[in-house]
Amino acid sequence: MVKGSVKAARSAETREAILAAAERLFAEHGVFVVSNRQISEAAGQGNNAAVGYHFGTKTDLIRAIVRRHAEPIDALRVRMLARAGASREVRDWVACLVRPGAQHLSCLGAPTWYARFAAQLMTDPVLRELMIDEAFGPSIVNSLDGLNRCLPDLPPAVRLERGDMARQLMVHTLAERERALADGTPTVHADWDAYADGLIDAITGLWRAPATAT
Repeated sequence: MVKGSVKAARSAETREAILAAAERLFAEHGVFVVSNRQISEAAGQGNNAAVGYHFGTKTDLIRAIVRRHAEPIDALRVRMLARAGASREVRDWVACLVRPGAQHLSCLGAPTWYARFAAQLMTDPVLRELMIDEAFGPSIVNSLDGLNRCLPDLPPAVRLERGDMARQLMVHTLAERERALADGTPTVHADWDAYADGLIDAITGLWRAPATAT
């Protein structure tokens, strides 16, 4: 391997170590209380400026963590959309929204930190926009379009309200299960796939529930 290739490989390894350390520390302690120095130390980097050198600002680092997961989740969703086709079943489209994230966490092995990290971003007004910018792509739009086609009689205001409810369930229940697994707390479902089934059932029921006339 030539000198340039060795340097590039080491740089890639360092970036990966920083991403993994930052994701874990952010998930366990909070995005705003973790310093670049702590991340560098956790990543095994003697240089406290390593985070800034490889990623720039903390916002750039957060964006890189989101992209690290958003891309494989999107690929899973694209495959599910191809199978859903022109389905008129609410559950099929809810599955396209829910299952890719759960499958991705399952593929990562144990322990994982991304669900807790993502939940923190979605509760902060600034970081929430970053998360949406990076993760809300065409596959999610297509999933929502399919869902909306199955619910033509649901009033727009109710549709928006239930979308918020469903998003809260998808973000925070994933984080709660991930936290339980990290703490060794017993969980209802044995694995992420079974967990996804239960969450899809619940959100499908939410969308199908009758709307009270106002």
